[in-house]
Amino acid sequence: QTQLVESGGGLVQAGGSLRLSCAASGRTLRSAFMGWFRQAPGKEREFVAAMRWSGGNTYYADSVKGRFTMSRDNAKNTVYLQMNSLKPEDTAVYYCAADPSGYYRTPDYDFWGQGTQVTVSS
Repeated sequence: QTQLVESGGGLVQAGGSLRLSCAASGRTLRSAFMGWFRQAPGKEREFVAAMRWSGGNTYYADSVKGRFTMSRDNAKNTVYLQMNSLKPEDTAVYYCAADPSGYYRTPDYDFWGQGTQVTVSS
């Protein structure tokens, strides 16, 4: 089992920045993807970013490319999502996830955090 705990959400004005953290504990697969997803009220959960624990490319949704950066600290078993130039449409509950059972861009992951609210005011 893998446990994931997100932190770092909050309220920020448009154009501002936030950094989300996701601490993983338990069994983590070093070859597996870690992903960030978000879900706004009334909408489906959507892909934001993903990367492997072991390194390599980082993948982003087109809507956040150039504004968000995903990174990891293997020693701390933690992944981060640095969010810059935030827009009101980025408002959502943000989730981290581990070990996709299918395509990494779809929300078919085995483990999920509890989510953290990000609200961007205009």
